[in-house]
Amino acid sequence: MDALVTPPDNAPDLWHYGHDGNDLIATKTLGFWLYMISDALIFGGIFAAYGVLDQPMGFYTGPTAAQIVHPGAAFLQTIAVLTSVLAYSLATVALKNNNKNGVMLGITGSILLAIIFLALEFNDFYALFAQGYTPQTSGFLSVFFLLIATHGLHMLFGVLWMLVMLIQIPRFGLNTDIVTRLLNLRLFWQFQASVWVCVYIFVYLRGTT
Repeated sequence: MDALVTPPDNAPDLWHYGHDGNDLIATKTLGFWLYMISDALIFGGIFAAYGVLDQPMGFYTGPTAAQIVHPGAAFLQTIAVLTSVLAYSLATVALKNNNKNGVMLGITGSILLAIIFLALEFNDFYALFAQGYTPQTSGFLSVFFLLIATHGLHMLFGVLWMLVMLIQIPRFGLNTDIVTRLLNLRLFWQFQASVWVCVYIFVYLRGTT
């Protein structure tokens, strides 16, 4: 299979189709896949706990799901996170073309959209706490806060990771280590978007029924 562009002489082996040497990028990416599987198990357990506690006994004296979820606001978060993934995907296209400025521009756009997502999420949390709703209110709220906060912390970590890459790319260029980190970050970021889509459907849309 021919490359879409002619790779530079110092390009990682990833871009040299038919390369017979040891592919360090593939090896490290496989290890990151194993980590992502463990992350998927964590989210799966939290989703299961949410499904169990999303019922009258789980609400106790606290609010029901329909009283605290706002699908409209969450839809804006969904748009923000999916657009952030799109921006990072454009950065990946620039990466394949060995365009450092394009990579950094795409990552910067992805960061800004992720910050919008996190700001909307923080605003929802603040509104709940202002009404006196905390994780101690009921079992349902405990797992609700746990699910949303766990995903939010992953998003925050992704933003910090992207900020680090914005520092490393100009300093080291698009060498094998940098490309590996960027590809693993893409995998991580797309996974967080997938988790949020599940949250939006399972928590926000299902909570209104």
